[in-house]
Amino acid sequence: MSVLNKNNYGYISPSDFNLFAKQAQLDIFEDYFYQYNYQINKENARQSGTGYADITKGYSEVIDSFSVTANLAHIATNTFSVPTELTTDSDYYLINKVLFVDGTSLKEMEQVSHSKITMLLNSLYTAPSTTFPAFTIEESTLTAYPDTIDEYEDVKCQYIRYPEDPKWTYLSLTGGEPAFDSTASDYQDFELPLDDEPDLIMKILQYAGMSIREIAAVQFAQGAENKDDADQK
Repeated sequence: MSVLNKNNYGYISPSDFNLFAKQAQLDIFEDYFYQYNYQINKENARQSGTGYADITKGYSEVIDSFSVTANLAHIATNTFSVPTELTTDSDYYLINKVLFVDGTSLKEMEQVSHSKITMLLNSLYTAPSTTFPAFTIEESTLTAYPDTIDEYEDVKCQYIRYPEDPKWTYLSLTGGEPAFDSTASDYQDFELPLDDEPDLIMKILQYAGMSIREIAAVQFAQGAENKDDADQK
């Protein structure tokens, strides 16, 4: 708002800001995985450092901050629900691994494509077992093999969740101006690291600039973002 109001570009309502903030946070969140892959390739090419220069480790730690391990809800015979807001309090972006709880031990289950599972089930040698369990996913349902894996606490999932949608809560003042209210029950801060604040601001500014059709605001934000990307590389 400080940048937009400097030249009287226009006004952004709190509801619009929340929409822009959500999209900006998702953009940066998804970029973590592309940047992580980019840094892995640099490591393989021996173009990356170690210690404080280990950028891959930094991205890994940020991604791990969104890691959740939870029991999957049992739906029917050997079928379970994938992580959702209703079943695990958060939707998944990426399922990292699925675990079969076999007594006191955990066994990692292998994900199998639907094109192969029928062949495996009919094989005497490669059929899934409680020693080497497997699973398939279709829409919001996970099917475990063998079908003896059929209890609520039989299956755990470690996944990367989406960040919570940010929500800037406010009170309406006498003149109609919104005032930030951090005590509201539905207030939600950003979940990104502090060093992503500049990128977050520039992305929100781009969306805001497009919303009010002010190309100067968009160009300013894009220029700052491109410079930051160039500095990182």
